Amino acid sequence: MRGLDRAFEMLAYLRERGGPARPNEIAIGIGAPKSTAYELVNALLATGVLEYADGDGRVFLGRKLYFLGLAYQEHFDLTRECKAYLRDLATQTRETAQLCMLDGNKYTVAMMHEGARPFRISADVGEPIPLPWTASGRLLLSHMSDAEILDFIPPEDFVLPDGSTLATEVFLAETERARQEGVFSFDSLADTFTHCFAAPVSQDGTTCVATLCLISPREDAVRNFDAYREALKSAARDLSGKLGDNAIALTKSGIA
Repeated sequence: MRGLDRAFEMLAYLRERGGPARPNEIAIGIGAPKSTAYELVNALLATGVLEYADGDGRVFLGRKLYFLGLAYQEHFDLTRECKAYLRDLATQTRETAQLCMLDGNKYTVAMMHEGARPFRISADVGEPIPLPWTASGRLLLSHMSDAEILDFIPPEDFVLPDGSTLATEVFLAETERARQEGVFSFDSLADTFTHCFAAPVSQDGTTCVATLCLISPREDAVRNFDAYREALKSAARDLSGKLGDNAIALTKSGIA
């Protein structure tokens, strides 16, 4: 692989690991020669993209990435737009609102605004999750053919949190239904008390580049089912129109 590809692979590995690592651990984690890992770590340390995390030689993501992220945010101004929609959805419904996206072939929560509830319903922002586990996964892949979807999702990602396996034909049928209805919801597969709603943020009216989501207690989801779906669909349509060409940036670099 080219050095630049390896460098980004190292950064992605550290992000997914969620903590510092030694260069030899990084090499093992990404399947790279140790000499290459040490060379790239030294180069990234010199630029501030990586920083030493302790006295044992472990490294982690550096503050240079934070400043680059701030520059990206100021240039595209998408975070401000999306934050307003999440805040309005959370205020209108009292539920937790999220902006969700693809991260490689995984799903991730890019931004979140918690609802006005006495107990907390939230998710780990930036954590990669298998697409079949999520309501958004049905929409984020809705522009693909069945063959493209099955080629895109690793087979092991159809194994659900409870150890059961989701049949691919069921997932494809649900993706088609999401495509037709412009919204998808189901009882969360990750816990036993929430219901997840998702609506597509689209580019050119065809490609779903992100989703707006609501996470609700199941009993409230039943009581407000139609209202929550319509609120999400309306907000997602409006946001899709405002993003315009900037929606391309969502798919390339993410919102955070």
